[in-house]
Amino acid sequence: MTREEARKKAIELVSQMTVEEKASQLKYDSPAIERLDIPEYNWWNECLHGVARAGTATVFPQAIGLAAMFDPEFLEEIADAISTEARAKYNAYSGEEDRDIYKGLTMWSPNVNIFRDPRWGRGHETYGEDPYLTGELGKAFVKGLQGDTDHLKVAACAKHYAVHSGPEALRHSFDARCSKKDLYETYLPAFEKLVKEADVEAVMGAYNRVEGEPACAQTYLMQDVLRGKWGFEGHYVSDCWAIRDFHENHKVTANSTESAALALNTGCDVNCGCTYEYILDALREGLVTEEKITESVVRLYTTRFLLGCFEPCEYDEIGYDVVECKKHIDLAKKAADKSIVMLKNDGLLPLSKDVKTIAVIGPNANSRASLIGNYHGTASRYITILEGIQQYADANDIRVHYSEGSHLFQERVEHLAVDDDRVSEACIVAKNSDVAVVVVGLDEGLEGEEGDTGNSYASGDKETLNLPEPQLRMIEAVAATGTKVVLINVTGSAMDLAFAKNGDAFGAILQCFYPGCVGGKSVADILFGKISPSGKLPVTFYNTLEELPAFEDYSMAGRTYKYMNEAAQYPFGYGLTFGKVSVNSVVVDETALKTAMDSDAYNGCVSVKTVIKNESDIALDEVVQLYIKDLDSKLAAKNHCLCGFKRVTLNAGEEKTVEINVPTRAFMEVNENGEYVVDSKNFKLFAGVSQPDETSVSLCGVKPVEVSIAL
Repeated sequence: MTREEARKKAIELVSQMTVEEKASQLKYDSPAIERLDIPEYNWWNECLHGVARAGTATVFPQAIGLAAMFDPEFLEEIADAISTEARAKYNAYSGEEDRDIYKGLTMWSPNVNIFRDPRWGRGHETYGEDPYLTGELGKAFVKGLQGDTDHLKVAACAKHYAVHSGPEALRHSFDARCSKKDLYETYLPAFEKLVKEADVEAVMGAYNRVEGEPACAQTYLMQDVLRGKWGFEGHYVSDCWAIRDFHENHKVTANSTESAALALNTGCDVNCGCTYEYILDALREGLVTEEKITESVVRLYTTRFLLGCFEPCEYDEIGYDVVECKKHIDLAKKAADKSIVMLKNDGLLPLSKDVKTIAVIGPNANSRASLIGNYHGTASRYITILEGIQQYADANDIRVHYSEGSHLFQERVEHLAVDDDRVSEACIVAKNSDVAVVVVGLDEGLEGEEGDTGNSYASGDKETLNLPEPQLRMIEAVAATGTKVVLINVTGSAMDLAFAKNGDAFGAILQCFYPGCVGGKSVADILFGKISPSGKLPVTFYNTLEELPAFEDYSMAGRTYKYMNEAAQYPFGYGLTFGKVSVNSVVVDETALKTAMDSDAYNGCVSVKTVIKNESDIALDEVVQLYIKDLDSKLAAKNHCLCGFKRVTLNAGEEKTVEINVPTRAFMEVNENGEYVVDSKNFKLFAGVSQPDETSVSLCGVKPVEVSIAL
């Protein structure tokens, strides 16, 4: 069904509604209209990394871990599995006449905000700090969710439009201000890609203001850009109770009636909250027109017709047996395999066959919470890191000693002066083992959404890059035992790991993000060498917060790998494998590039070919990364910029030619008016398995190849 066909059907159905019935359909919990055979519908559902909050579902790695795969094609496959489970649940719940929250087909995912500051608690819901990576992954996720048949499989939603990334504690009253250059260079590209290249069906507005106007009533962003420049035809939804913030916190309106009118008149179609209960009051006071109400309801019913809600649909026969089926669990395992990033290895990994006793220590070693991140479903089975190691050990005559080692954070032990009882046990098991695997980090109770009803600790932002004090005390004690340590950090964001990076006791470091329901098995498979790690960091690990601007400052100067001034502790794009590769050539067809630039530089692309060779005797995955540096323009980012990437599987000794399409927009700069312009003729293109900076190259040991390009 085309959008035009769906819209015609929506117009016909909506024309039969009274104004009171139409107004009722603008809230997220839309009631039934029985005389028209319209069932109730709840617009609120979530599927950030699996169907969330609706009972049993496959729990994939958190979004930041999915980003670490650097694999859009596989992410699209994962999204397809998620939407299959969503349809199965919808079919089953509808059969029971259960149409409550989290049981519909409008999924409020993905989150394509830019993780510009490591303090942001919700950063692990995103695909990281780079607009190009975020756009490519977000596009793949949306396509996988929505499908490519006559009806939408589910309706995806790009959130939170558009300049939104903390602080969580201020989000209901904060005014995010940025230059037009930063807006178009950093904050908007992923949203534009999802609208124009993936036809995302919905966009969600953020809580905060942007340049003085609430994001759910931001005239320039919603009307001029989203529906104007980009031609968005789907529906716009508010973040939950964000419209109430208009009068309670932003103070841009006097009451609920004015807030409802402002949001609706600007183009917000669905209110997640209760403020649109005042739409009819706004109508009576002349603040909105019935035509405006009708316009939004037609958009919403266009979506419902596209989803096949009122007629037989090709997805109606998807049965409940697909929920958490073996195929999807296998996908979750494969995703975890690809998402884990090895930050350090002095040869300790993979563990030697001579290792016969292993100490597994730490508050996240046997924690289910550390597997799942936030906005998660409920798995019927979890494999923690301890359990994954135990399963391998049991099959290979290896003894495992376990100690929790410390509490996750101090608040849980505030009644104790210290928790040396656990630290002592950690040291004992380390001393009685050939190697210690120390599993530390955070969970959704320590980093996440402020006030989130799905998280009992209401977490919010991090105040520091340090691990919690109880964990640091435990780590220091275990490191002093003389037993070699593998440090496993399970967090959704960058932490300060300098103590392990520079400490001789730590032979290896793995960054696992939140690896999903069976993530512990993937960790074990890497520790014992069944698979080679292959994840890449989608965020920068900084040395200190002092080098960053204030959290409230939305200027990109000094932030992320593109604009930072200091060397990273661990750079964006970095990650080791158990093998060694070389990148041996990079070729750009400059004639084709010039033709593309002349015809449509904003939307074109050019093919880049590079040769990568596996120099080792094991099979492995690597991620070829292309970075561009503008050599002339004063508008250019301070550092190089990611402009292409591709995950490659290589057998032992295998060489492959890899072709990557680079957008011609990479050869343009954004001026102070937010316009993309051709402002240079000289560029350098780098091809490697990391960034081309000195820190990245020294850490990964692979020198990129480069080519000069003259337009």
